[in-house]
Amino acid sequence: MNHSNGKVFLVGAGPGAADLITVRGMKLLQQADIVFHDALIDPQMLEFCIQAILIPVGKRCGRHSTAQAFINKRLIDASQKHQIIVRLKGGDPMIFGRADEEISALESAGIDVEVVPGITAALAASASLKQSLTLRGVSRSVAFFTHVKAENQESAVLPEADTLVIYMGRSESEMIAKKLLDQGKPEDTPVQIIEGISTKHERKLSLTLKEMHEGAALTWFNQDSPALLLVGAVFRNRLQDTGILTNRRLYG
Repeated sequence: MNHSNGKVFLVGAGPGAADLITVRGMKLLQQADIVFHDALIDPQMLEFCIQAILIPVGKRCGRHSTAQAFINKRLIDASQKHQIIVRLKGGDPMIFGRADEEISALESAGIDVEVVPGITAALAASASLKQSLTLRGVSRSVAFFTHVKAENQESAVLPEADTLVIYMGRSESEMIAKKLLDQGKPEDTPVQIIEGISTKHERKLSLTLKEMHEGAALTWFNQDSPALLLVGAVFRNRLQDTGILTNRRLYG
């Protein structure tokens, strides 16, 4: 490592709410010289680093976004000018956050990197629902999945797990439901969809896999807010609590 370079910290911002960042992450923001942040970071969180240069480098599905190679280059360039560089990433940097690409680029350039974990959306959703992702006698396995893929990469098969958490599945909910039904999941398998997790805009929708296949989720989604799909028998009580598919099923 070239010790004249600064150090880059990949910091998990957590699921949305500014006060769900870790104490270590907040302290690094307060010390940072420059912060490269995702598009959906709560503006209140950026108030922790008013002394820093703020650079938005957000990647948002379906919209123009900063190319990953350019983000890598900007981090490398910043390390030659600043001592504490924070790359603030939504959720946890190591869950669907392209951290490996940034770490590889920085290490190849001889720059020291440290990862500060954050609360990933799946765990925040579980907390909001007051429902564990695992449950004795019901769910012994959990899988995190996304259909977002690299260019020219084939779509992956949905994993077999008792509880399935699907990131960035908002626009493909019908197709995801069909795949799960084709894989043998029962039509009445409970689904929870959570939008804007941990923020004041949080909303939850309770439905079955059959209803999601019929498009019930698409009329509800707010296209400007991230959403998480959670599928599994552990959510059956939540489905029963909200009754049949009526306005009572949309809550939060």
